[in-house]
Amino acid sequence: MDDLRQKYLGAIAEAGDEGALESVRLAALGKKGEISLKMRELGGMSPEERQTAGPALNALKDELTSALAAKKAALADAALNERLAAEWLDVTLPGRTRRQGTIHPVSQVTEEVTAIFADMGFAVAEGPQIETDWYNFDALNIPGHHPARAEMDTFYMHRAEGDNRPPHVLRTHTSPVQIRYMEKHGAPCRIIAPGRVYRADYDQTHTPMFHQVEGLAIDRDISMANLKWVLEEFFSAYFGTKVKTRFRASHFPFTEPSAEVDIQCSWQDGTVKVGEGNDWLEVLGSGMVHPKVLRAGGIDPDQWQGFAFGMGIDRIAMLKYGIPDLRAFFDSDLRWLRHYGFRALEVPSIHAGA
Repeated sequence: MDDLRQKYLGAIAEAGDEGALESVRLAALGKKGEISLKMRELGGMSPEERQTAGPALNALKDELTSALAAKKAALADAALNERLAAEWLDVTLPGRTRRQGTIHPVSQVTEEVTAIFADMGFAVAEGPQIETDWYNFDALNIPGHHPARAEMDTFYMHRAEGDNRPPHVLRTHTSPVQIRYMEKHGAPCRIIAPGRVYRADYDQTHTPMFHQVEGLAIDRDISMANLKWVLEEFFSAYFGTKVKTRFRASHFPFTEPSAEVDIQCSWQDGTVKVGEGNDWLEVLGSGMVHPKVLRAGGIDPDQWQGFAFGMGIDRIAMLKYGIPDLRAFFDSDLRWLRHYGFRALEVPSIHAGA
């Protein structure tokens, strides 16, 4: 026993790393280790021999196990000390600055619009961006010969040859959401439907994908006067100043009567200022919901009536925040976003006091 103790204690002391220490452990205490084999020999001894050899072997095993653990801890400490000596960090140096992201103007204006209309009792409704031909056109009283249904204006989904089912389209407006909401909830209702829409157009004030918000209010005695009040309240809250509106007769298949709405403004040095001056700027289309549209949504036009309107979120963002080119909204230019974006704690909150 003394020879084994001296042998393995010396080997443990001389081990220079954890790999060498593990080799010593296996040689002594592994399944085929020298101490383990001695333990197996106990079964062939007489009871008197076992009473002497058993405790001695167990004591040796415990001593070697403790020596192995102590050596392993010492090697770990030595490795840590060596690493600390080789590596250093000046904790007094300033930390690395990280650029904070900014909120995109479209996201910010969508939030503002939603909050302002929520104060007037409008809920938010959403629908799919890929729509059926029926929801996007037919249910909205848009006839088959209407120019909006031409492929040069609308993105149609690909169909296999011989597939004669009605086509699907990338929705050209958020008006299909109104039909889906009327089908599901009926009347009365008061909703806005913000979201992405798609049209085949691209210039300084048009992009193939842009954002719209449409409003719908249906009840038994709603009139154009209610529409005018809602829009003037919205624009006054959104621009932070009293805004007058002007209604001009127009034509939309889904409303009758229909009107384009202008807001009061002035032009100074090439920029527009809303709420003052003698000029007018067109911002949206509106009107009383056509009876055929109500009927398509499952609502009896003899019992209910209402108004609808739609405006471009990107365009009213351009008006309020002085952004000259709509295409820049979608260029993924970080310089532009840092200039026109909003920090999370510095976003406008005019609607908070509305």
